Amino acid sequence: MVFTSDVVDLTHEGQGVVKIGGFPLFVENALPGEQIEVRVTKVGKNFGFGRLERLIKQSPFRMNEINLDYLRTGIADFGHLQYEQQLEYKQKQVVELLHKTAHKENFPVEPILPAEQTKAYRNKAQVPVREINGQIETGFYRKNSHQLVPISDFYIQDPIIDNLVNTIRDGLRAFGQASKIAYNEQTRKGWLRNLVIRRAYHSHEIMLVFVVTNAKFPFPQKEFLAELIEKFPELKSIQLNINKTDGSFILGKKYVTIYGSDTIKDTMLGKTYEISAPSFYQVNTSQAEKLYQTAYEFAELKQEDTIIDAYSGIGTIGLSVADQVARVYGMEVIPAAVTNAIRNADLNHFNNVKYEVGAAEEIMPQWLEDGIKPDVIFVDPPRKGLDERFIETATKVGARSVIYISCNPATFARDVIRFEQNGYQLERVRPVDLFPQTHHIELVGKFTNVEKNNIM
Repeated sequence: MVFTSDVVDLTHEGQGVVKIGGFPLFVENALPGEQIEVRVTKVGKNFGFGRLERLIKQSPFRMNEINLDYLRTGIADFGHLQYEQQLEYKQKQVVELLHKTAHKENFPVEPILPAEQTKAYRNKAQVPVREINGQIETGFYRKNSHQLVPISDFYIQDPIIDNLVNTIRDGLRAFGQASKIAYNEQTRKGWLRNLVIRRAYHSHEIMLVFVVTNAKFPFPQKEFLAELIEKFPELKSIQLNINKTDGSFILGKKYVTIYGSDTIKDTMLGKTYEISAPSFYQVNTSQAEKLYQTAYEFAELKQEDTIIDAYSGIGTIGLSVADQVARVYGMEVIPAAVTNAIRNADLNHFNNVKYEVGAAEEIMPQWLEDGIKPDVIFVDPPRKGLDERFIETATKVGARSVIYISCNPATFARDVIRFEQNGYQLERVRPVDLFPQTHHIELVGKFTNVEKNNIM
């Protein structure tokens, strides 16, 4: 069934919203202000989905040259919208979430920090490898499916990474054993599941990880790797990640280095970092520097301060300011990342830092018992936000402020309520556009200890 309707809004994932008799339909590649013909494709209890059949009236903010595969796969689900309007929408979403979820009406959210580089900025890729019609293909999955869309130019990814992916793909095709080389999710046969590639923003060092079902190459290993190393002299680490599971997890637990070192190096805010394959490292380095600088601005650090860097990863947040404070403590659940953090402290000649392996909600109470009293706590949790136990513990230690770096404004808004129930008031919020062309939003929030603030 086809209807003519006006597009009235965007979903948080960039789909246009139309209403048929008050019933909302979500439509890919439709923008507010447009009039479209929409075909209803799926109807649920509270909403449905539609397909754009014809664009009758076009938004003045539409980007017509965008490859629709970027929308279909979610690589750039805001790519059909001009960048200034992307920023406006993200700003609006943070304001609305704080209002609806945290009951913060008219909260003065600071202007979003835009990116100078809005394309070709990602320093990391995770690319599936599959056989399609007898040929090895690399690309990205269509949204909500495991149907691979072949892609050569990933648009928001470092072009050198794209070039390496395509070179590997073409090299594999030359062996003519597509069904033996490329992993098949249905039959659970094949060798190569994914390519994971990092290219350091400042040093340009490259790490290549083949995610495979076993450690034995089904083609001549030495010749293949030698050609890659010759074409890409910045390759400093080539590893195998062994993933024998039947599930959809990208990575297994075992890594084997087959060329170069286990890590690559990069710099951020003037500090040097070693990065291992399983460790978290922000995928947009230049914007991550703005993100962290915002966090430090909010923290108003003093030389005598003790800080805690929860969810510390390889140490980037704490080590960037270790020379500006008295002590830095950090915790992280990934052992390899903690090893990196300790090594990175040595690389930057800091002896006032301590890192431990463990969950933040488990380690924090131990440190409290040990008499560690932080002045500022930095948190940078995953999309699920903070554990309630962590919030309870963090607010008990009496730090003057908690600086919250969030990759999910929805869970951040939820956590605002929890912090305020425990005596910490939201003081500042500033979004930072870490992921141009996509719906993802990062922000920095500052929570202030109400009791200490009143005393001061």
